[in-house]
Amino acid sequence: MKLKYFALAIILVFATNVFAQEGETTVVDEVVAQVNDDVITLSQLKRESRERIEALKQQGMSEQQAQDEVAKHQAELIATLINEKLLLQKGKELELAGDIEAEVNRRLLSIAQEQGINSIEKLYQAMRDSKLDPEEIRRTMRTEMMKQAVLQQEVDRRVYLSFSPDEVKKYYDAHQDKFRKPEGVKLSEIYLLTTGKDENAVRARALELIAQIRAGADFGAVAAANSEREKNGQRTAPQDKGYVGEFDVPNLREDLVKSLATVQVGGVTEPIRTPEGYQILRVDARTPAGSAPAFNENRVREALLMEKQPAERDAYMQTLRNEAFIKVTETYRASVEPLLKLNQPATAKSADKSDDKKKQKP
Repeated sequence: MKLKYFALAIILVFATNVFAQEGETTVVDEVVAQVNDDVITLSQLKRESRERIEALKQQGMSEQQAQDEVAKHQAELIATLINEKLLLQKGKELELAGDIEAEVNRRLLSIAQEQGINSIEKLYQAMRDSKLDPEEIRRTMRTEMMKQAVLQQEVDRRVYLSFSPDEVKKYYDAHQDKFRKPEGVKLSEIYLLTTGKDENAVRARALELIAQIRAGADFGAVAAANSEREKNGQRTAPQDKGYVGEFDVPNLREDLVKSLATVQVGGVTEPIRTPEGYQILRVDARTPAGSAPAFNENRVREALLMEKQPAERDAYMQTLRNEAFIKVTETYRASVEPLLKLNQPATAKSADKSDDKKKQKP
């Protein structure tokens, strides 16, 4: 049954605040969309747009290019904010707020400990000193965690449990390649920053270090003396000797896979350009892909979930939208409403939603 909310139906599109001493009217905010008993305001839309503009600028776009790109996708952003409101409302209905708040506190305390700070209050002060708003950071964390918690509880758990044992076994037999351990590689690096430096000079230095290593110089010693990789704002300690970890080759960036393809154990790559500098990688060890492990029902259910998850989550969001009272103001309606697909049926196959199943955990 479609829920209808009239409590906010008489909200004016423009809320005004009159300053008598100035004799003028100032527009405080504008309602972009009503979502059940909540609203999305123009100030919120502008804030989200600004965040996306800054993110695009970090990727190399100019201010104007970033503004144009975000403006081009304004309707999608409004639709995203509507979906976000629906998930937050659902989280409140499911009484998840307490658990989410506790998780936000736990994550912040973990961040403080990683930075050598012994309390959240001191972390807040460090944030303020860096021109960051602790409450805004908490809001962002709270929102993202709530969205994921709702989708995991309402969609992922149901889908995970919906497959019969026979379906799970048949999927494993037909997709054994998915469960093989992929090729692995252990890597160490030397990282040279280009920030504030002549890029050609930095690349020339990288080539010089590669030549030294290939001529027999100790990689660890060269890394300790030259690498400029930073961890938690501090340069890597010399004792690290450049080691960065063990990785599954299929999960590496495409440019890294290409650079490492012909490098033997003990060898180093040519300089690899990154946004901040040049990277030299040494292959410390390689492990070949393994055979498929013995059947593990949980792993197979997880693989099935990953396949079904996008469509199932989309269908869940469509159901939330269809059951909600959503009113987009005239200024944005023509571009936003087609994206919401209101009253269109959810397309993912329905699974059992009994109370007993909802209480189970994977």
